[in-house]
Amino acid sequence: MTAAADIRWMTLALEWARRGEGLTRPNPPVGAVLVRGNQLVGAGFHRRAGGPHAEREALRAAGAAARGATLYVTLEPCSTHGRTPPCTDAILAAGIRRVVVSVADPNPRHAGAGLRLLAAAGLAVECGVCAAEGQALIEPFARWILTGRPWLTLKLGLSLDARLADRSGHSQWITGPAARRQAQSLRRRCDAILVGAGTVCADNPRLTPRPAHGRAPWRVIVDSQGRSPRTAHVFCDADANRTILATTRRCPLERRAAYARHGAEIWLLPQQRGRVDLAVLMERLGQRGCLHVMAEGGGELAARLMRARLVDEWWAFWAPCVIGGDGVPALGGAGWLMKDLPRWQWQSVERVGPDLWARLRPVTAAVTEKPRRYSRCNEKARPLQPLERKKRSVTAAGTHDQKGARYV
Repeated sequence: MTAAADIRWMTLALEWARRGEGLTRPNPPVGAVLVRGNQLVGAGFHRRAGGPHAEREALRAAGAAARGATLYVTLEPCSTHGRTPPCTDAILAAGIRRVVVSVADPNPRHAGAGLRLLAAAGLAVECGVCAAEGQALIEPFARWILTGRPWLTLKLGLSLDARLADRSGHSQWITGPAARRQAQSLRRRCDAILVGAGTVCADNPRLTPRPAHGRAPWRVIVDSQGRSPRTAHVFCDADANRTILATTRRCPLERRAAYARHGAEIWLLPQQRGRVDLAVLMERLGQRGCLHVMAEGGGELAARLMRARLVDEWWAFWAPCVIGGDGVPALGGAGWLMKDLPRWQWQSVERVGPDLWARLRPVTAAVTEKPRRYSRCNEKARPLQPLERKKRSVTAAGTHDQKGARYV
């Protein structure tokens, strides 16, 4: 296979992997394709935790045609027993000739183990094809496996003058249909949708993806005092058992009981200046197995998340309109002094219908590590000498760990 062919087939594997986003928690989305004679003979993706992994789905689809084929998989095949047997066993049994991986397992207890095992068995193994795309795909999982905390995306729909709503509190609709469809696609990728009590009071949202395509993210309401209407959709609709109320002891007991009447979970959390401690909330969501959380406002919650340095990515949809005056600002609170301004860096800006969609990330000091290389002749990691088994080596990035197997 040429490098161009490897990129082509890995790109297809990444497309398959994205079909599982929002369905696999607490597992990462993974896709795999099998190619023989430059023809696709099988493809699959991980559909749910406890179900077959992407490699096994692709092998099942290929059947006997898998023998002698090349397997392209977005994440290093697992080599340990979880709720399913190791994929390395299935790969070896199928007679695969070559395995191409986008990124190694981010868990340092397992990083490179599956790759070394396959290489030691005589397979040609390569890692790092479409590495940036593969890493972006599992970014939420990597954050969770290394820290126990979910990846948090803040999504806001704004006017040109950075208002979330007019002076009466109405926000439907600042942005156009194309931007709203893009926001719904993000909901389908996430494991939880987070809003504050003000958003529930003003908009009475359902916080469900439309269309859902099988997704059912948790709906998390941050309400320290119990201000949300007990008749709000999130507490009374058919998905009420997917609602979590994050509150404090400032919320009266009778209101907590009313919220829970249709199945909502009540989380009593520590207070920080009289409000829910958001860092503790994120830890709890991580314990629930949430990999990716999307915060949809309002402005007070958005500002508090920024102040707590919990926002990993900001999706801002800017509409070509002006609200002005007493419109609701995008970020509440007292604001920042110039010496303390949170800084962001642009990732991308593109047109979505009449609106602009900007993706930003906080400016932080990046910590990088030099990659390690593994030899097919040695089960333990060791530096390779120049020209040593170039075709049968694998590359994996070292990281730091707090958890167990890649996925279950």
